[in-house]
Amino acid sequence: MPPVIDTTRERAHGLDQDDPLAQARAAFVVADPQLIYLDGNSLGRLPKAVFGRIQQVVQEEWGVGLIRSWNAGWWEAPRRLGEMIAPLVGAAPGEVMVSDSTSINLFKLATAAINLRPGRNRVITDEFNFPSDLYVLEGIVRFLGNRHQIIRIGADDHDIVPDLDELESAIDENTALVTLSHVTFKSGYLYDMRAITDMAHRKGALVLWDMSHSVGAVPIGLDGCDADFAIGCTYKYLNGGPGAPAFLYVNAARQEEVVSPIWGWWGEARPFDFELDYQPGAGPHRFLTGTAPMLSMLAVEAALPLVLEAGIERLRQKSVALTEYAIELTDARLLPLGFVLGSPRDPNRRGSHVSLRHPDAYRINRALIEDTHVIPDFRAPDNIRLGFAPLYTTYGEVWEAIDRICRVMSERLFEKYSTGRLGVT
Repeated sequence: MPPVIDTTRERAHGLDQDDPLAQARAAFVVADPQLIYLDGNSLGRLPKAVFGRIQQVVQEEWGVGLIRSWNAGWWEAPRRLGEMIAPLVGAAPGEVMVSDSTSINLFKLATAAINLRPGRNRVITDEFNFPSDLYVLEGIVRFLGNRHQIIRIGADDHDIVPDLDELESAIDENTALVTLSHVTFKSGYLYDMRAITDMAHRKGALVLWDMSHSVGAVPIGLDGCDADFAIGCTYKYLNGGPGAPAFLYVNAARQEEVVSPIWGWWGEARPFDFELDYQPGAGPHRFLTGTAPMLSMLAVEAALPLVLEAGIERLRQKSVALTEYAIELTDARLLPLGFVLGSPRDPNRRGSHVSLRHPDAYRINRALIEDTHVIPDFRAPDNIRLGFAPLYTTYGEVWEAIDRICRVMSERLFEKYSTGRLGVT
């Protein structure tokens, strides 16, 4: 007989009592205790420490210090924040910079990588990649004169797991770059970074990882895998705030041979010499472009200590436990209601969100937000994503979210909503 699963609320409370990270939640703003927030994989909650830091920056550093604050810590912020993020992604000092947006960093690094392999014309990605990454790659191909071909790997297992055999077959001696999302944004599939990087390197291709859905929730070993390049955002599990600046990684072995396609003055070796001919800075410094957005940059700096203090191993342990618990409850309570699990069951191949699939997913998602005060998000065509941020998501919230989904279905609350979609889903 299959094991009996305890789906009671009391079990959730017991798990919360035994949670070694339970106290971390108190460091975040929780304005409405009745709201179940399961969208930290899109925008993390606001850390309380950010309030005081931004007030200090605005009132003292900007208000009083004015331009003098550039020499009092502002100018070094992109490198300083990069050093804070480095241990979260398995990078050495001097390999990570905070700069620009994820898309701009992808453009810079992917273009530079392709130019390092001038005799090769294939760029390998997959249909699981975040669409904006695919748009950037398409733009790069056009920018470089349409001399390259983008190969998008398909899926098996109902769009949950990429076709790894197809991926291996696609990487050949004409491949310049392989670029994938470490954790895919719909199903939450977690790539084996070491295996894929080795696979590409055996054919002489370079590798660029997008870590936006893994950094801060999944252990990452960029140096240990000998990855070439990587990018990621800071506003999901790192809680840096809406539109917070992104980061980029350049392996030390690649730094002096790679050239940024955007020559900005922050990336110049000695910008205040005001020379008319550009000389790139050392290491990833050369991938800086224009003036850093200092308010949002310093908000990220105030948020990062929470992740660093918790430690990525403990965060991963709780992330796995939360997703396992959600899948147990889904099997017991939601599958009989017509839902299908849209994420891998193997926790070793899953990030920190669980996707639920249903033909009426969009309307169900609307009802959850409007009628039951549960905030997940919807991803076309039929995915409701439940994002679990281990710093502040509780087991009780997981239980309550599943219970409220059951209510939406039993009371048919979703039927009053149109299939017409809002601008942001």
